[in-house]
Amino acid sequence: MAEPLRPFRLRGAGGPQKFGVAAATLRGLLRKGCRLLQLPLAGSRLCLYEDGTELTESYFRALPPQTELVLLGPGQSWRGCASDIERLLAALCSHRDAVVEAARKLLTDERAPRRQKLLADLIHNLSENILAEDKEDDKKWFEGLESRFKNKSSYMRHSCESRMRGYLREVSGFISNVHPAARDAYRGIIDLMADKLKSVKYNGCYFDRREKEEAARLCTMEGWFSCQGPFDRDDCPCMHSINPYSNRESRILFSTWNLDHIIEKKRAVVPELAEAVKTHDGREVNWEYFYQLLFTLDNLKLVHIACHKKTTHNLSCDKTKIYRKRKQNHEIS
Repeated sequence: MAEPLRPFRLRGAGGPQKFGVAAATLRGLLRKGCRLLQLPLAGSRLCLYEDGTELTESYFRALPPQTELVLLGPGQSWRGCASDIERLLAALCSHRDAVVEAARKLLTDERAPRRQKLLADLIHNLSENILAEDKEDDKKWFEGLESRFKNKSSYMRHSCESRMRGYLREVSGFISNVHPAARDAYRGIIDLMADKLKSVKYNGCYFDRREKEEAARLCTMEGWFSCQGPFDRDDCPCMHSINPYSNRESRILFSTWNLDHIIEKKRAVVPELAEAVKTHDGREVNWEYFYQLLFTLDNLKLVHIACHKKTTHNLSCDKTKIYRKRKQNHEIS
């Protein structure tokens, strides 16, 4: 007795058009599909649309009717839904203006909130002017900023410098908590840190995409920043990223990202510095170690606001680095 025909939805790897095809066996479906899509039978095979799993005869018999399948010709591959996403991304990038215009027309009549959000985000992202650097090439990006900023990178440097200046003010403001007898020494260390920061231009290079030394900036040459994850992880579980160079909204949103101190500034680093100055007992405080913890990527992580954990980090300074090692004097007999 012949096996009954079962219906399937079939498509090729090169396009989204689907065809209804009925067959009783995998071989029969493959033969019909090759004839329909004009592919050679030799070397062709069938796989699941959703994940690219290639079919065997036994697997085929277990499939429910109307399963969506992809017919692959010799040399073709299919990675499931990811293949469709790749094709979509390629189309979005190569026909950007046309896609934005079409999305705007659809958004005019769309009433479903979720689809409205998808269309609005699509328009927003495709309307970016990432490569523009100077003010005359992207005036909207500079709206709300002081007129002295003539290009994006100069503002982004200023943004990073402002954070560093803020950290320095916090260190200076802690002086009221320092033992009175140690305040002069504490001020001296603040002056040394300030001079160091000035010499490196307040590490503004961290946010400057034009910085030639890759290790000295936190972004790509196009201006993309990636979240480095919470203080207690080596990566970002949500893969957060942003390009503040792309448009005004992203520039503003980037201000909510944090340069988070792994060893906490207020709870650990600054109090430890104050204690070191107070109890130095003739030893020289290793101010450069504290400088690294406060102002450099040795102890700073760029994190999305959702990855910024405000709980106590329970991390402390390295006791072996608080004071400079004393030079050993060896007498020659």
